[in-house]
Amino acid sequence: MRRQRNVKIVATLGPASSTYDVIRTLHEAGADVFRLNMSHGRHEEIEERHKIIRQVEKDLDSPIAILADLQGPKLRVGTFANGAEELVDGARFRLDLDPTEGDMNRVCLPHKEIFAALKCSARLLVNDGKIRLKVLEYGEDFANCEVTVGGIISNRKGVNVPDVVLPLAALSEKDCADLEFACALGVDWLALSFIQRPADVYEARSLVDGRAAILSKIEKPAAIEHFSEILDASDGIMVARGDLGVELPVHAVPPIQKRLVRKCRAAAKPVIIATQMLESMIESPMPTRAEVSDVATAIYEGTDAIMLSAESAAGSFPVEAVNTMNNVAIEVEADPTYEQIIAASRGGRQSSIADGIVAAAREIAETTEVKAICCFTQSGTTAHLIARERPGVPIIALTNMRQTVRQLVLSWGTYCVMTGTLDRFKMAVINAVRAARAGGFATESDQIVVIAGVPFNIPGTTNILRVASCDERLIQSMDPR
Repeated sequence: MRRQRNVKIVATLGPASSTYDVIRTLHEAGADVFRLNMSHGRHEEIEERHKIIRQVEKDLDSPIAILADLQGPKLRVGTFANGAEELVDGARFRLDLDPTEGDMNRVCLPHKEIFAALKCSARLLVNDGKIRLKVLEYGEDFANCEVTVGGIISNRKGVNVPDVVLPLAALSEKDCADLEFACALGVDWLALSFIQRPADVYEARSLVDGRAAILSKIEKPAAIEHFSEILDASDGIMVARGDLGVELPVHAVPPIQKRLVRKCRAAAKPVIIATQMLESMIESPMPTRAEVSDVATAIYEGTDAIMLSAESAAGSFPVEAVNTMNNVAIEVEADPTYEQIIAASRGGRQSSIADGIVAAAREIAETTEVKAICCFTQSGTTAHLIARERPGVPIIALTNMRQTVRQLVLSWGTYCVMTGTLDRFKMAVINAVRAARAGGFATESDQIVVIAGVPFNIPGTTNILRVASCDERLIQSMDPR
């Protein structure tokens, strides 16, 4: 299924989007990747959604990527005897390990790791930062705080601790069980929540053992500080602006978003912009103008993908939300300013042969009438390198690895095709030409660029480029031996 845009759309599935008809309609409307949120839903429900996605993929003969998003270590207060209490500015409030139900003076915070890491004046943000506490004194099982911003606090509200690196395991017991379940299902990408350090990624990678690509969610200040190392350890990044906007000043998020997108692109690794992109469409068939501008900004920045959360999972207008994103993307990418911004944001020259090959392919596409850049890839690396260049023509990635096809669905501008095992470059050219024509990217009077690595089927050997004619008579005359 050919899209009329390069940026990809991720849609979260949930109660509003759990049937075959809705999931198929979402894909036809523009959803390229489906996100399974492991924080919600039983394994049986998630397995059923996974099964439906694969059936839609088969019925439409269109590769679909599946992203399983682990919950991560959730920090929450306990319960209150009255269900909720109002905290007043300037009042004192205690957090402790006592499981007794809370009142206006205290509540349980059942996470001893927090108390072990606290320091005086550290901030504790409750309920997405609506309530703010400052630590006055603390011990191994308590923290006495001042209420700096009051409000209603109720049962099991989330807690953020932005000023310290918490000594929490990267994966909770639930996460480990969910990880194994998701990998056994056969998901393509696995998202890790609340990453603080590269060691968190390596721990997950050892458990995944190559069964899925690793996507690190950036939502804590510590992750910003260690971003370069986390990026090196990851296969992709999600800028999760919800918690990031709680733990950091909200005005700091836009420039951080821009910097992270640039760094991901330079590293040739996919990046998703997520959270509240079309939030009003949970209840309204029309987005706000500000939301449309937010989506457009992410596309102008050159992100690989934009994501819907509750809008498609629990909202009243999931298909309309996907349609809106699709239409915004088409409009932005048709704007001459978009091409100028993308060109201006390209990084400096890289040093490898593969870097030179893909840069040359992009320059050829920009200065001639070439209709597409076709590459053969085993691991997906070559396709990601081409996507980093953000060429002005489609990228057709051909591979004999089903997992690689699905993972590349997340990559900017990449159209993915399954092919047989190849051992000669001439056969690569023939397959590339036929894929370009079958996909409607080129006619027999057109030319394409073909990139491959010789010898074949060895990752990291991209070393050859050819401009090929799509004339069927020339194809048939080529010796396939």
